[in-house]
Amino acid sequence: MTSTSASDGIAPRARRGSTAPAGAEDPTVHVHVHVTGIVQGVGYRPFVWRLATARGIAGWVRNATDGVHIDAKGRQSAIDSFVLSLSTQAPDAARVDTVHVDRLPDDHIAPMALVPGEAVTVSGQSSGSDFRIVESQESSRRSTLVSPDIATCPECARELFDPEDRRYHYPFINCTNCGPRFTIIDELPYDRARTSMARFEMCEDCAREYEDPSDRRFHAQPDACFSCGPHLSWRTVEKPGEVLWGRDRASSDRIVALAASMIKGGGIVAVKGLGGFHLACDATNQEAVARLRERKMRPSKPFAVMFGSLDQVRHLCHVDATERALLNGSVRPIVLLRRRAADDPELAEARVDVCDAVAGPLPQLGVMLPYTPVQLLLMEAVGNRPLVMTSGNLSEEPIIADDQLAVARLMDVADAFLGNDRPIRARYDDSVVSVVEGATMVVRRARGIAPTPLSLPREETGGVEVLACGPEQKATFCITRGEQAFVSQHVGDLENSDAFDSWRQSLSQYEGLFDLSWGALACDLHPEYLSSKWARSCAEERGVPLTEVQHHHAHIASVLAEHGVRGRVVGVALDGTGYGPDGAIWGGEVLTCDLASYARAAHLSYFRLPGGAAAIRKPLRCALGLLDACGLSDSDVARDVTDRLGVEGPVVRQMLGRDLNCPLTSSAGRLFDAVAALLGLVDKAGYDGEPACLLEAAATLVDADDDPRAAERYRVGLLPGDAGGDGSFVVDTAPLVRAVVDDVAAAVDVRVVARRFHEGFCDGVARAAVAVARSSELSAVALSGGVFMNRIVLTGVRSRLESAGLRVLVAHDLPVNDGCISYGQAAVARARIAASISGAAPQA
Repeated sequence: MTSTSASDGIAPRARRGSTAPAGAEDPTVHVHVHVTGIVQGVGYRPFVWRLATARGIAGWVRNATDGVHIDAKGRQSAIDSFVLSLSTQAPDAARVDTVHVDRLPDDHIAPMALVPGEAVTVSGQSSGSDFRIVESQESSRRSTLVSPDIATCPECARELFDPEDRRYHYPFINCTNCGPRFTIIDELPYDRARTSMARFEMCEDCAREYEDPSDRRFHAQPDACFSCGPHLSWRTVEKPGEVLWGRDRASSDRIVALAASMIKGGGIVAVKGLGGFHLACDATNQEAVARLRERKMRPSKPFAVMFGSLDQVRHLCHVDATERALLNGSVRPIVLLRRRAADDPELAEARVDVCDAVAGPLPQLGVMLPYTPVQLLLMEAVGNRPLVMTSGNLSEEPIIADDQLAVARLMDVADAFLGNDRPIRARYDDSVVSVVEGATMVVRRARGIAPTPLSLPREETGGVEVLACGPEQKATFCITRGEQAFVSQHVGDLENSDAFDSWRQSLSQYEGLFDLSWGALACDLHPEYLSSKWARSCAEERGVPLTEVQHHHAHIASVLAEHGVRGRVVGVALDGTGYGPDGAIWGGEVLTCDLASYARAAHLSYFRLPGGAAAIRKPLRCALGLLDACGLSDSDVARDVTDRLGVEGPVVRQMLGRDLNCPLTSSAGRLFDAVAALLGLVDKAGYDGEPACLLEAAATLVDADDDPRAAERYRVGLLPGDAGGDGSFVVDTAPLVRAVVDDVAAAVDVRVVARRFHEGFCDGVARAAVAVARSSELSAVALSGGVFMNRIVLTGVRSRLESAGLRVLVAHDLPVNDGCISYGQAAVARARIAASISGAAPQA
């Protein structure tokens, strides 16, 4: 087997087959080849044509709903070379999974239905070859894959700014190597007539390119130009009924100039992208960004920024080789980069900097480079000043993809709308990735990565496929097909009907496009998650089995499935919220588990959350609950926290005293929230995870080696036995919290306290995991959960575990946050189905 991957390192592994070895002679042979993987929408048929004609091979190639089929006749040596090249020389955007070859009788005549105007015949080769691209065909099963959207390639970018090129400044320039794919597709196989480009009939010039095997646009389905393709549109809030259209270069350039002028003047423009609208404004303009925050109802969550060039980014952020490849690659995700310190000479040389309102004091900045022609034109028109590019929606709502809906829903947010008449078939946010110690980790899996399926461990499920419905926040779903897992793009938080409607629409699209059917369901244990309620109702209506998966087991199972690990490991799951079977809110868990079962081996000590969800919004409530659990409710720090809560303070103290609406939690996320509040970093959370982000930001400013002796006081206790009531031992955080309170009372620098807390926490978690590994005789530890998005925690825990001789597993193809849950649920459900078939009885 051979591996093939995209140049940016995000695409999963691929596989291929091979023909039988050639004999001593070189006879003429006839074969049928079936290629599977991402082989549609990536220029694969033109690639096959070039391979065949160069080798004097006769026959044809066509798309089908189960991949690409090839009929090839030629010399044995030519056929062997041809088949090998199908995977080893495939286009960059392709992913070849298998190449299956069947030998045909020499007198076999393969059926071939030609599309008028589409067939390509080239004669006069050395062997008189006749190889054609023929009509696509429906197969019995839609099992082929679809390419994600691909960023504008360098050749198209060059043509876009070449005054001599006929597509000069055309906002939808593309070729077989780039452009929209999944976001325009209606059905398979992938042909123009089955996309949202069907309404645009190609002009003679485009048709000539489309039919010319020597042209880069040979069989490029979205191929178009000003004469025959989509065009820009422009609306303003002042005159929403008046639409300007960019039907030619002059009118199109005028629209881009209008958008740039509005942005440079401090305005906000909704810009239609590949998978939906962005809201764009000048990232150097404090007032413009503040206005966007107010209108979008996003008070503090950081914005992503689009830069015009990599050189511009380098002056503001550290960029290593992996990050550079991601920024310049075919996916072009948002990359979380470490910002340069204020005294860094590179920062001093920067011509522009983003304003404070973009990301506040956070040490990382979400950065991306332009990946569509519209963005390239807009960046040039604004003089390459950095632009905020955030999802076109209101806070907590799904991204908007329709022009009319954008005008209706974003009328109070944007000042104008830069749209177009090419419909979007699938809504996609930008993907987000981070590079930690040289390894790429996905933070949000969306445009450019999904819908590429992931692998699953082989299980004997009796042909039963699983629909896993995922979590409430950072929602995705997952549908299995054999050993493939189709994990949806990031949908968002299922806290309102619009988001859940988007979830169901995406589910319907995946089922139809990939012909996915399922006979079992999986969901989270939580009784109130919308996705879990839907799963329970659906299971009852359809009479199909339902597997309810504990949240943190799903976290660890996702890591095991990605790494292909079938045995039992120690799993450390650290996050904000997960429903525990004991009715408490879990989130600081050390498990022993495999795919089918888990046992709780250790957990962070419980403390109470006054008001439940209200404590998540107001971390000061978390702080009072934590202080109460540590016997510090009468401390000066507790009195200060009470005063900061205002009129709520005495009420919260009474709630704790009476144990009224104060659910117990072992959540690491809530522990971080509470400590951030104790340090005065936050009173009210503007978004989920903000207190922890601010705590990490403060800790990043201090080197862990600066004060090693003081940090020794920040240690947790390990209480053995069944102190947790379930046979597990407790990771007692009280000593850690008391050390924080002592330093706060002594007015120690907040940044130093934050760093000491991080180091003490990492040490305690690692000690607990090592203790469980030793007592359970296990040698591997899997890490998952949103708290591991904290670089200090991830690197700190991992290094301590590796120093103890343990193998550490972390997800890379999926997020460590809840974006991995549906995949983990699917892996657990499949393992339990297999266990039931084999007669085993896995522990829940």
